[in-house]
Amino acid sequence: MELFDTRFFEMLFLICFGISWPMNIVKAVRGKTSKGVSLWFLLVCFIGYIFGIIAKLVDDTLSYTLIFYCLNICMVGTCVVFYFINAHRDRLADEAAQAAAGSQPTSDGGDGR
Repeated sequence: MELFDTRFFEMLFLICFGISWPMNIVKAVRGKTSKGVSLWFLLVCFIGYIFGIIAKLVDDTLSYTLIFYCLNICMVGTCVVFYFINAHRDRLADEAAQAAAGSQPTSDGGDGR
């Protein structure tokens, strides 16, 4: 291995960037909401990892960095799944809140005027 092997630094980059995904997954599981989460950001990251994997597969030599691309894309995919699960929960909660607000009498005891 050369002193400045680019694959080593690429792996470090992927590890550093990949540290954020488990934290994002935990936040999605605990928070149970998609509010404040950007689906577009997640999809752009997912597509970026796809391009990284394609670059490794097209390259003349496969390297161990492919493992980190695959791990990261799995974690981003998990974040996308939780986004849709939590967005569904948000819709149900909003519908329940609207239904509850619609069935409650007004505070003045009248017809709402």
